[in-house]
Amino acid sequence: MARKGENIYKRKDNRWEARYIKGYRPDGKPRYGYCYAGTYWEAKQKVHRARAMLPKEVIPEEVQRRRLESRCEEWLERNRSRIRESTYVKYRGIMSKHILPRLGGCQLRALNSDLLEQFSRALLNEEALSPKTVKDILTLLHSVLRDAAARSGEPLPTLGAAYPKIPKREMRVLTREEQALFAAYLAEDMDECKFGVLLALLTGMRIGEVCALRWEDVSLSERIVKVGATMQRLRDYDSGQEGRTKVVVSVPKSDSSRRVIPLTDYGMRLCRSQWREDPSAYVLTGEAGRYLEPRVLQYRLRRYTEACGLEGVHFHTLRHSFATRCVEVDFELKSLSEILGHASPRITLERYVHTSLALKRDNMQKLSAIGY
Repeated sequence: MARKGENIYKRKDNRWEARYIKGYRPDGKPRYGYCYAGTYWEAKQKVHRARAMLPKEVIPEEVQRRRLESRCEEWLERNRSRIRESTYVKYRGIMSKHILPRLGGCQLRALNSDLLEQFSRALLNEEALSPKTVKDILTLLHSVLRDAAARSGEPLPTLGAAYPKIPKREMRVLTREEQALFAAYLAEDMDECKFGVLLALLTGMRIGEVCALRWEDVSLSERIVKVGATMQRLRDYDSGQEGRTKVVVSVPKSDSSRRVIPLTDYGMRLCRSQWREDPSAYVLTGEAGRYLEPRVLQYRLRRYTEACGLEGVHFHTLRHSFATRCVEVDFELKSLSEILGHASPRITLERYVHTSLALKRDNMQKLSAIGY
């Protein structure tokens, strides 16, 4: 039997075995070394000598031995007051679903580029996550590691980014014919919800922005819509109940997202037809005390598009379609960028401009003016 507090045992072959920690695996579990001797005291002396010969970094000090799980939790709590609630929920979800199950037990000093590369491949192949999602996960992980290194005062091993290449995915955009068909369907027997969907198609607003829109944000005299809030359903980590969610109305995700959108003549006529005198009433319900959350609006949109025979249409399709129509009529790019709520026109060009084949043909024909 081992003596209390010591890993020294008498074996069945009458030898004594002394066990000691000589390092840590990447998952945080200890790696053991063993010493054997004919007596208890000889085994104890051997293990003392073995420990003394270990390099200092093999048995790191307490602050270096802390696991990634602790560092993630500290980083989250320290930054919670600096980020939006939706961002906090997103980061916490990434950590609990992806980072901590695979790397949470790792000692910081055990992390290296090979381990992160294995982690990246597991996310892509085993969890079947998209390259964009994997990149977001790795970016968050690197932020935590940089913070841990800065606070511990001990440099971490050089870690390669290991970011996967993100293939360009073509976004579904309504053709002019599809948009005309869909707009006509929404205008027929129009209710508050159909009006909100059509308004999004005419302004490029995001689904959360439409859900949070109240009539006080619409000015008929100035012919504008003011976007100053967004609605989301988020995990409620403070409730203490697993899986509990809540609806949150907050400011948009960036300063550029708070914007003013001018209304067209058609948009003005639609707003007048649906106008509510109560300024606090939600546009999608016509009532101040009742809202329509994003996932319900997405369900309604699916029902509308199925009725029109349109496939693969999500709410963001309306935003991309709006941007494409603007480009087709030579909309000034800087103005379009501000209407969409982008930080720069570059984002608008890279993500939201989808030219049709007909428009490409029209532009190619312009070369005829110079003999081509």
